[in-house]
Amino acid sequence: ELLINAVIFAVLFVWYQYVPNWHVIFLPLFLLLAILLALGSTYFISSLNVKYRDFQYVVPFIVQLGLYISPIGFSSAVVPEKWRLLYASNPGVGIVDGIRWCLFDSPLMMESVIAAAVISVAFFLLGIWFFRKTESEFADFI
Repeated sequence: ELLINAVIFAVLFVWYQYVPNWHVIFLPLFLLLAILLALGSTYFISSLNVKYRDFQYVVPFIVQLGLYISPIGFSSAVVPEKWRLLYASNPGVGIVDGIRWCLFDSPLMMESVIAAAVISVAFFLLGIWFFRKTESEFADFI
């Protein structure tokens, strides 16, 4: 899916004669952060889903909530200044804003990028730890 989206973006860039700036070299870093966050969350949620069957009904709500509090459909610039630090603690903010910065030269809050990096790596490591800790009990629940 990522490859298909990249091809679509490349076609649109050529069609509209848009040339990304030098920030595009940081795009793999933000994609890596997104992958680490997704994998860590997946390890954690899948472990909980095996043990607690009803957890599968909570997952779509969590995903939808995550999309609403991440700057997918809006710019981070609309968030009031007094809420920026709390808002930047959402790792999705740093990742999405970082990708926008790489491709479209949008403003970037370094606090959100640092928070995204720390939280993404922490989620990944904690997700692996939790998965390995609960993995031995999977056969009992399945």
